[in-house]
Amino acid sequence: MAVEVTRFQELFGSFPTMVSVVTAMDANGRPRGLTCNAVSAVSARPPLLLVCVDKRSGTLDALLTSGSFVVNVLADGGQEAARICAGRSERKFAGLRWMPSAVAGGAPVLVDAVLAYAECVVVQTVEAGDHWIFIGRVEGAEVLPRSPVLYHQGQFEVWTPQARQVGSRP
Repeated sequence: MAVEVTRFQELFGSFPTMVSVVTAMDANGRPRGLTCNAVSAVSARPPLLLVCVDKRSGTLDALLTSGSFVVNVLADGGQEAARICAGRSERKFAGLRWMPSAVAGGAPVLVDAVLAYAECVVVQTVEAGDHWIFIGRVEGAEVLPRSPVLYHQGQFEVWTPQARQVGSRP
């Protein structure tokens, strides 16, 4: 017998994960985005990653029709972007500074909020339970010298250089 939903959520909330905002452009050229911690590397050759998107997401149609997306991995200072994009507002991007991706169909790159970003072209979609899995080939990427935001037990935390020293090996 499968575990209950609340236990499943508790299980995956018990360890820190990166926080991302996945963005795409909808069929009318409007930016869409969702906060997501279900992002993972799939392959280095070719460079593939995956994102898992709830079927109830307001961004799902844009992801299904655009054929491309950006994974914006959030840095310290990106917490507000995460909160905004976790909501249902049609105007999520009104208060966020972004630039259009040159290789992901104009999907927003959240320039002020990111530690890194990956510009992806969808190569496969898989329906899995109450989610869709999008596998994207990374066509462009950037990594910036900023501290990452993590999500742990319902809270945002920043992984600082001091935290890295505590966890480092002698």
